[in-house]
Amino acid sequence: MNLNEAIAKRSNKTVYRDGNKCIKLFDKGFSKADVLNEALNLARVEETELNTPKVLEVTMIDGSWAIVYEYIEGKTLTEIIAEDPKNINKYIDMLIDLQIKVHEQKCPLLTRHRDKMFRKIALTNLDDTVKYELQTHLNGMPRHNKVLHGDFRPSNILITPDNTPYIIDWSHATQGNASGDVARTYLVYLLTDRKENAEYYLKRYCEITGTPRAYIEKWLRIVAATQTINASPQELTFLDRLVNVVEYQ
Repeated sequence: MNLNEAIAKRSNKTVYRDGNKCIKLFDKGFSKADVLNEALNLARVEETELNTPKVLEVTMIDGSWAIVYEYIEGKTLTEIIAEDPKNINKYIDMLIDLQIKVHEQKCPLLTRHRDKMFRKIALTNLDDTVKYELQTHLNGMPRHNKVLHGDFRPSNILITPDNTPYIIDWSHATQGNASGDVARTYLVYLLTDRKENAEYYLKRYCEITGTPRAYIEKWLRIVAATQTINASPQELTFLDRLVNVVEYQ
């Protein structure tokens, strides 16, 4: 495999292009179970109506795990926004439309969002009383079985030259309540100091879907708690404030 053309770099993985293939190469020591789970998530989502790159292979390269999937020509929505910032709201609307389509899908073999959140809360460094409160709150939330991306943000949307959107990076995919997924995207905007965009995103999503804002806000403490696990010190200060706010009425 040709690893000369790196097209993306994350904290624990690098993505390379090799002709009509992409190779996501994970750092040595990266969890084998997490790699296989990501590939399986993508393979399962391929069976829905969504446009996603197809998994071609899971392999090892010089002792590191790698997922090989088809290369999709295009720009991320993040890149498009950077080129046309004055139309940011139009692109957020596009993001919302795609997210709604994701939530319209069913994929019964995906991990349940509730179970994943419950486990992640247990892994945090939060006080045991707070963990118990959050897990009790989580158990009381309505149970749905919609496909959730888990990290739905502009950088995970590819737009091809013919304007076909593809959704990438399904490592966090689950099935459950759509509002948990929306709360996660809202939090992404807040953590990147884009409060104006965050507020527009949440307002528009609620308008388009008829979802009460308070319903999504009920998920915010749960999602914020799970994000404390690998947060930077600056992020942790912000997340702790969200986790410890008085329950929304």
